[in-house]
Amino acid sequence: MAEQENVKPGADDQQITLIDDKGNEELYQVLFTFDSEDYGKSYVLLYPESASDDEELEIQAFSFTPDANGDASQGDLYPIEDDDEWSMVEEVLNTFLADEDED
Repeated sequence: MAEQENVKPGADDQQITLIDDKGNEELYQVLFTFDSEDYGKSYVLLYPESASDDEELEIQAFSFTPDANGDASQGDLYPIEDDDEWSMVEEVLNTFLADEDED
């Protein structure tokens, strides 16, 4: 189970630009970041900045190395390739979304 000590909703409007294999850039908004003691990593969940409020969001997840301020927008993003790690990230996301629905 992941420790959710540092779950930080994207209230500070952090944005990250992702570049695909063809060199196309797309701006993403940080949904939230969290740390996992089990995996010894920090994670960031993103959604496209261009998404409208009435459409289903395509959420991207990456591990990252935070900067001195714990920021995800200044460092490198790494793909999550382990199935167990993906399951943990999905569990944290589902908990976050359930908590948001309660508010």
